Amino acid sequence: MKAELISLLRRSATLAADFLVKYSFQVLGGIVILLIGFKLSQWLARAFLRFCDKRQMDVTMSRFLAGALRVVVMVFVIMIALEKFGITIAPLIAAGSALIFGGSFAIQGPLSNYAAGLSIIMGKPFVVGDTISVIGVSGVVEEVVLARTTLTTADGEKIYIPNKHIVGEVIHNSKGYKVVEAGVGISYSDEPEKAIHAVKEALRKFPQVAEAPAPQVGIKEFGDSSVNLALRYWIPTRQYYQTQFDINLAVYKALQQAGVTIPFPQREVRLKQ
Repeated sequence: MKAELISLLRRSATLAADFLVKYSFQVLGGIVILLIGFKLSQWLARAFLRFCDKRQMDVTMSRFLAGALRVVVMVFVIMIALEKFGITIAPLIAAGSALIFGGSFAIQGPLSNYAAGLSIIMGKPFVVGDTISVIGVSGVVEEVVLARTTLTTADGEKIYIPNKHIVGEVIHNSKGYKVVEAGVGISYSDEPEKAIHAVKEALRKFPQVAEAPAPQVGIKEFGDSSVNLALRYWIPTRQYYQTQFDINLAVYKALQQAGVTIPFPQREVRLKQ
């Protein structure tokens, strides 16, 4: 029994030695090819992104093309490495095709997201940095990939939207800005031209307020206790709330300095005896 065990160990060692002698360089070569290919794909993707930046190409499109270039390079590298390992790729391709065809019915959701993502990237209804409103949510576009679009709200929250829910919907794109619609009431005894001028001067002091479209200030309606002015102006979405708060304070002070009264609701009650 002991002699048989020793003989088995010797045969195993012989087979291992023969394998290392015959295939060690091929295995080592395959590993080296994989490492070099991985580094090469990363370098090519970064170089392509730098090229796109110099040509001022669309950020979304350049990121998509760089990622596609990296995937293509890695596919060829893996195919070469598999040949070094002695694996024939033709059966793998056939099996993979059959698997994809059979599983396509089970992954219709992800596939529809990818198709919609490709439509967004190629059609460019919006790009990274734009402010969009779609399906009841709004935010700045941070990333567009095949599966989803990522938005960031003015509060810093991340919203991940599957692309199939975007394509075919009504999209409001205001680029990097978002509109502020506010109002303030003035007394009927004050001159509205004076109040409107004071509000416009307050807005002009803020470089964040967009020049085009220009801010709009005017009389919106005549209330019970005040003449109500409406303000419409565009500010960067990423600074939306803080800028709006600062402008509200500036408008309040500007009206005070101009001697314009901001009235409060009053009601006259008469008692009949």
